[in-house]
Amino acid sequence: MNFQLTREQALTKKMVEKFCEEVVAPTADDMDVAHEFPVDIVKQMGELGMMGIMWPKEYGGAGGDYVQYCEVIERLTAAHAAVGTVVAAHTSLCSGPIYYYGTEEQKQEWLVPLAKGERLGAFGLTEADAGSDSGATQTTAVDMGDHWLINGSKIFITNAGYADTFCITAMTDKKKGTRGGISFFIIDKDDPGFSTGAEEDKLGIRCSSTRELIFEDCKIPKDRLIGQVGQGFKIAMGTLEKARIGVAAQGVGVAQGAFEITKEYMGQRKQFGKTINKFQYPAFTMAELYTRIEAARLLVMRAADLADKGLPCGTQSAMAKFYASEIAMDMATKGVQFHGGYGFINDYSIQRYFRDAKIMEIYEGTSEIQKLIVSGAILR
Repeated sequence: MNFQLTREQALTKKMVEKFCEEVVAPTADDMDVAHEFPVDIVKQMGELGMMGIMWPKEYGGAGGDYVQYCEVIERLTAAHAAVGTVVAAHTSLCSGPIYYYGTEEQKQEWLVPLAKGERLGAFGLTEADAGSDSGATQTTAVDMGDHWLINGSKIFITNAGYADTFCITAMTDKKKGTRGGISFFIIDKDDPGFSTGAEEDKLGIRCSSTRELIFEDCKIPKDRLIGQVGQGFKIAMGTLEKARIGVAAQGVGVAQGAFEITKEYMGQRKQFGKTINKFQYPAFTMAELYTRIEAARLLVMRAADLADKGLPCGTQSAMAKFYASEIAMDMATKGVQFHGGYGFINDYSIQRYFRDAKIMEIYEGTSEIQKLIVSGAILR
């Protein structure tokens, strides 16, 4: 792996850093307080090509790669984690399965507007009784001959309420269970019998929209099936394998953002006649945290490099995801501690990073699930 960014990757990094500095960061705290979905920011990101950064130009994308995608996600998240979450769910979870498993017709109809940022995407896997056990899907899809009829619900769905296109799993044959009984479908926001529930009031990433998807005799055309009947679980797991690289990049972003504002505060705050960055304990702690952030970033880039080369990356993405999410939580926690009492006050941004960090250890597979994946790979 070459650790030097290519010209295209460096230009992407420079572009997103400028965008975050001028557009995302200045509004982050106010939007967080208001729980305001970043509609205008999403529109601008679409115009800049960020919503389809890693998809080929013939499908409306920017023609980039996973490394560029991770640069985008990390910097957006460092400025405002909710914005990074919106892009990650749209790109890897919704656009991803259409690109990797969809037909040419599905790519032209659904992927192109997603990649161009003309439509917003979401992914529906989690259910009330199917969290870490994602194979316990209860939502059903019945073949009615000339259409599919879907009933059930999905919970904790990122971008729901604002998304136009949804990729979901549904049980098509309960007798076959997880391995052959689940299929994968595309849902349009205007499909009859489909609706979204009330907005969830979350601890963190409060500007992303999280809602329930509700299917009540939802009728969709037969050509909305992605892949073959019974391949849904395989497609969902393959989607998550690559999507976790983006979540790992989010973890690095939260950690980096928390590091930057804590470093700035430590250089200004004086105690006992000197700034607190001059004391050995906080200085050594920051050195350790920064080293771990760099290590997490390298794990992310390793997984991204494998994905770009079309090589298996499941173990590497799982390692990157749980390690990056843990350093995000640890850095944000220490950031609050080094801010002292001010870290507990909403006027200081560090509390937002602290709240945003926790979800990194939970969604798209908890840290425990990631360790199960890694242990299964190394101890066979």
